[in-house]
Amino acid sequence: MRINEQIQISESEISEVFIRSGGPGGQNINKVATAVQLKINIASSATIPDHVKRRLKRLAGKRLSSDGILRIEANRFRSQEKNREDARLRLMELIRNAMIAPKKRVRTHPSRSSRQKRIDQKKKRGKVKSYRKKVNPGSEI
Repeated sequence: MRINEQIQISESEISEVFIRSGGPGGQNINKVATAVQLKINIASSATIPDHVKRRLKRLAGKRLSSDGILRIEANRFRSQEKNREDARLRLMELIRNAMIAPKKRVRTHPSRSSRQKRIDQKKKRGKVKSYRKKVNPGSEI
């Protein structure tokens, strides 16, 4: 499976197990194992760089076990072949997303005019709220 020019995962690294799918589907669901459970050992994969592995751990979430095995289940379609293709596409998409380095945040300061606008809005809002108070007879606002 070719992810890009640098990363190419061999078929021996990927294991697929076909299981029965849940949900509606009637007799087809009860008889045929159409869902696919794709597994790949990310921790021992030599083709995936370390920086991509680190981001994959964060992106995969519960799909990644503690021993580094990534599990993707696909049961969207009624046919085994479409589910197999769906699982592989989702694996490729996950790895491609992990390859994108997050942009470093550049800290900025609010401008003088934006600070002044904020203060003016707060004063205006406070004045509106002050009009809601009880008025004492004889006192001026």
